[in-house]
Amino acid sequence: MPDPVAAFGNLGRKAVGRLLALRKPFVRGARRRARAQQQAAIAHEAQDVEREIGRLVAGHHPIIAGPWLGEVGYEVLYWLPFLRWVRDRYRVAPDRLTVVSRGGVEPWYDGIAARYVDMFDLLTPQELAARNESRQASDEGGGRKQSRRGELDDWLLARAQADERHPAVVLHPSLLFRLFRGVWQGNLPLDFLFTHTDFALAAPPPRPAFAGVPREYVAVKFYSGTALPEAPDTLDLLRSLVRRVATRTPVVVLETGLTVDDHHDYVFGGLPGVLSAREWMTPRTNLGVQSALIGHAKYFFGTCGGLAWLAPFMGVPAVAVYADDALLAPHLMIARQAARRVGAADLAPLDLRALRHIDAGHLG
Repeated sequence: MPDPVAAFGNLGRKAVGRLLALRKPFVRGARRRARAQQQAAIAHEAQDVEREIGRLVAGHHPIIAGPWLGEVGYEVLYWLPFLRWVRDRYRVAPDRLTVVSRGGVEPWYDGIAARYVDMFDLLTPQELAARNESRQASDEGGGRKQSRRGELDDWLLARAQADERHPAVVLHPSLLFRLFRGVWQGNLPLDFLFTHTDFALAAPPPRPAFAGVPREYVAVKFYSGTALPEAPDTLDLLRSLVRRVATRTPVVVLETGLTVDDHHDYVFGGLPGVLSAREWMTPRTNLGVQSALIGHAKYFFGTCGGLAWLAPFMGVPAVAVYADDALLAPHLMIARQAARRVGAADLAPLDLRALRHIDAGHLG
């Protein structure tokens, strides 16, 4: 004889199951609506930023773009194409624009700005590093991504004013980070970024005339960071790879000896066929010299990010190396798509984790 208690329990469980099954579409629908509302808010914020940019550059007053205090990779991959887009979208004449950056990167801004101010004409690398570190640590400094203006920004901007009688408006990097944050976080489509940037091929600076620069060479630039964390086995593997490259073509290592952020150059002293470019640079010229050396190299071989983004747009193939792509993935995808769109040279990513699996550390 069936147990009435068990039967009642079974019916109850079935009823609860049906109720839960009915609830799932409502839960999914609520989540979709919440997601859609979030994306609409993000898109609305981006539109507000675009309107703010339009108001800033309207008229004929001078404009200061910067100061750029962030990573080289973001400057090359986003800030430069963004400024080109502003120039084209709002018909901003270059003679209205002053750019504030560092390291002798005037050629990067050819056709964008008629005037360039270098921070290393105002501060030593040590002073800039200390003040920038303090800025990033403070609540008002905007963090690593310059999400707002801080005291250091204002100090540099005051010294970049060309004419006290005609104060310039500021096109600050915070506008860039606010505009594209939704893209990097996956809340806006990549097309939004590509419709607010102007990627372009660039002529390399003149070939460096330093004594000792080989006629043909590979430009190498490896530094530590989130994409390529410092570890003894990483250095060993990189040395093996650079040694192998140098058996075929001379290598020029773009080490600077400068410490202006938390990135540190990997060095390759003692390897045959490997030259250091350190003696050819000063703080004021370091990025300009590195750009020129990359622009005339057979190819670039270095950390994924930074100057690896620049090389293909100067017509130089790049092998971009990483060991951790957790934070790198969206930027690598954007860099490769942008390069394809304008017919740039090849950007070939290389994951060290794959080489470790095949024991490439013993390549020679």
